[in-house]
Amino acid sequence: MRVSHHHHPTGCPGLRTGFLVALLLLTTGFLQAQSAMGLEAGWKLLRTGNYEEAETAAAHVIRSEPLADEDWHRLRIEALMSTGRYADANAALTLALSRQPGSIRIRLLGREVALSNGMEEKATELTDSIRVLVTTQPWSYRDPVNLITFGRMALIMGADPKEVLDRIYQAAERAQPELRDIYLAKGELALAKHDYALAATAFHAGVARFPEDADMHYGLAQAYENSDRGVMLASLAAALEYNPRHVPSLLLHADHQIAAENYREAENLLGEAREINPSSPEAWAYHAAIAHLRNQSVGERISREEALRSWSRNPKVDHIIGRTLSQKYRFAEGADYQRKSLDMDPRFLRAKAQLASDLLRLGQEEEGWRLIREVHARDGYDVEAFNLVTLSDTMKEYRTIATDDFIIRMTSHEAAVYGPRVLDLLTRASDQLVDKYGATLATPTIVEIFADQRDFAVRTFGVPDVPGYLGVCFGRLVTANSPAANSGQAVNWESVLWHEFCHVVTLQLTNNRMPRWLSEGISVYEERLANAAWGDRMNPRYREMILADQATPVSLLSSAFLAPRSPLHLQFAYFQSSLVVEFIIERFGLESLRAILRDLGAGAEINQAIAANTTAMANIEREFSVYAREQAERLGRGLDWTRPDPALLEPAAAPQLAEWARDNPDNFWAALWQAGQLADRNDWQGVINLLDRIVARYPTQAGTDSAYRRLAEAHRALGDIAKEREVLSVWAAVDSAAVDAYLRLMELAAADQDWENLELNAERYLAVNPLVAPPHRVLGQAKAGLEDIPGAITAYRTLLEFDPQDPAEVHFTLANWLHQTGDDLAARLHVLQALEEAPRFREALKLLQDIVAGESAAGEAPAESTPPAPTTAAL
Repeated sequence: MRVSHHHHPTGCPGLRTGFLVALLLLTTGFLQAQSAMGLEAGWKLLRTGNYEEAETAAAHVIRSEPLADEDWHRLRIEALMSTGRYADANAALTLALSRQPGSIRIRLLGREVALSNGMEEKATELTDSIRVLVTTQPWSYRDPVNLITFGRMALIMGADPKEVLDRIYQAAERAQPELRDIYLAKGELALAKHDYALAATAFHAGVARFPEDADMHYGLAQAYENSDRGVMLASLAAALEYNPRHVPSLLLHADHQIAAENYREAENLLGEAREINPSSPEAWAYHAAIAHLRNQSVGERISREEALRSWSRNPKVDHIIGRTLSQKYRFAEGADYQRKSLDMDPRFLRAKAQLASDLLRLGQEEEGWRLIREVHARDGYDVEAFNLVTLSDTMKEYRTIATDDFIIRMTSHEAAVYGPRVLDLLTRASDQLVDKYGATLATPTIVEIFADQRDFAVRTFGVPDVPGYLGVCFGRLVTANSPAANSGQAVNWESVLWHEFCHVVTLQLTNNRMPRWLSEGISVYEERLANAAWGDRMNPRYREMILADQATPVSLLSSAFLAPRSPLHLQFAYFQSSLVVEFIIERFGLESLRAILRDLGAGAEINQAIAANTTAMANIEREFSVYAREQAERLGRGLDWTRPDPALLEPAAAPQLAEWARDNPDNFWAALWQAGQLADRNDWQGVINLLDRIVARYPTQAGTDSAYRRLAEAHRALGDIAKEREVLSVWAAVDSAAVDAYLRLMELAAADQDWENLELNAERYLAVNPLVAPPHRVLGQAKAGLEDIPGAITAYRTLLEFDPQDPAEVHFTLANWLHQTGDDLAARLHVLQALEEAPRFREALKLLQDIVAGESAAGEAPAESTPPAPTTAAL
């Protein structure tokens, strides 16, 4: 929670600040302005946000003592800069250099002052002078404080960051580990190079030594911005507790609110920042970005002009505007701003790296990869650039499947195994969704599927350690994890790609101008329509959250995705968003939703678009609340959903829990617990009697704790295979990742030569994991049994990608099917490969003779060469 800037950590604000100022002035007057106590009080004023008081005190000392320590000058300049008095800071700098001409610390601070006043040549002169001073008088600058200053200057001039870190910063830290600047310098270097792990380490250490230092907490917030928003927000709260007027923290908090589409709160935070520093280029840049997102071109232009007022060629302004737009998936507009930034300073690598990222996400890959290589060549330590360059080399080995509508990139093995399935799935999605929403897509859509989760994360986020995402759509580009990257969890890749392609449609339809909740909501909704087992549905946890009024207001739904309290809350945000979409369609019709999307594409804000095509947002929120509660109460109607007292779940309370379960025969949780107890006693009929009632009232159960699993187990234990098959079939129809059910159904179908069910469940299994051989084998057998010989051939050709244990049998079976279709050239090749593996394979020799002699009619095959039905072992 952000703390108001009127709050002070302890004591009475006015008395506390007044005491510090009085102490500072008293000690400086009495001890000839060199008092460490006076300086410490002055820096404390600055670092707690009392900038005006700090400047007043420092100015008094400087006026009184011509030989005042350089830190008094630095204190005064930093205080003036913090409040946006850039011209006054420049005058203070001139005075400081006249009195402390050998201070490289003042000169480095002076560079920032010069740039803030648009004096680029002076900034360069100051930097060069530091190099000259250190080169000509190295003995004067060997203390840790000056070593850190020299290291920062070296980085500005393009020195190797690793050398600066290892040779300069480490030396300073060994000499004076309690020095504050060491932690700031190391953390800032790491952040500049996107090395967030190192940044976190540096700032954690800094917070440990300086727990009340706002700059340390702010640095820690930056380190976690892209990985853990919860930690980021906690760190910002700490920074603003210790310095309620810490402008960088207010700006980062505003950036977070923009990402959450809470523009009003963002502007409030920016307003607080401008009260402190009315000239802040960063605050004005964020205002410009918000105006752009709101389609307010005049406000955007005015805010940008204000941002550039003190330094008309400040490349950071357009970079911030563009980066903020790109964070909202407005990559084309973001790229335009990065080009403006580079026009002002072609050497500004942050803008070049962001432009490269934007172009790669827009599908403009040739220029994007070229730019990222240029960034890497200039800065070999930049982690994101290094990761992307390394990935681009890896992806050169990928196989491309290309049509007019799609470019699909996968590893060669995966492309051979299920690349055609990906293309078929995307084609079906396109056929259903593009016309439904009236979209016109830029073609081709680019889909990249990664077998290594780290490669997916680098392509998507620039860094390898971003777990939890299955796929991401940027508009024209989709990135996704392959089943190989989803180790330890069963994920239906078909539902993921359907979801992401729906984003392709809606993002392009709206020119990427839609709130996240609506984009995600439509994609989850369309998953459910496409397949009864796909997409999130109401479940007991969602039911509890809705009835406990934990749903997020519709107008704030995008914020629910940004810093969720738990993975459950994130998943609930997806579900709730889809429920809002379902509500809009049921209440106002699909055409209303399409009209909302068209209005968003034309630049309307979401509340305006909804009001224009349905009703006011206040009505939407009120009516949706009723709708959601109705849907929640409909789940398992007739079941008691009261959870048992947690005390009853303790092992010692088992008798009391059993009694509670007996007293609540319709309780869902009691039934699951009782079923487990009955199964432990092998009372399978009792399990069936209990769970039949549960699944009848709640038939859409999915997941590892589904009652269907235990119910099927009970029927199997009693030898009732028909009922087991019936239960498994219902379960498989509502669960997109019930691989255990699919396997058992395949086993049962194979035993009965039930080719339709064998095919159905093999396809279901392949939608979760196509990277194992057995389902391809049984799919081929099922296709053959259904007389779909081309389908059987495709399945067995895929089977060869897995180096089967008996390749001769696979080649022979393929040769036999190909001979039936009349493709004797291919049949001859495969039968020869079978004989190469097993020279005495009699059936293969006879088939070869038939092919060569032309004795077999097209579509016929010798009876002895017909492949046997699959067995349990084949599964």
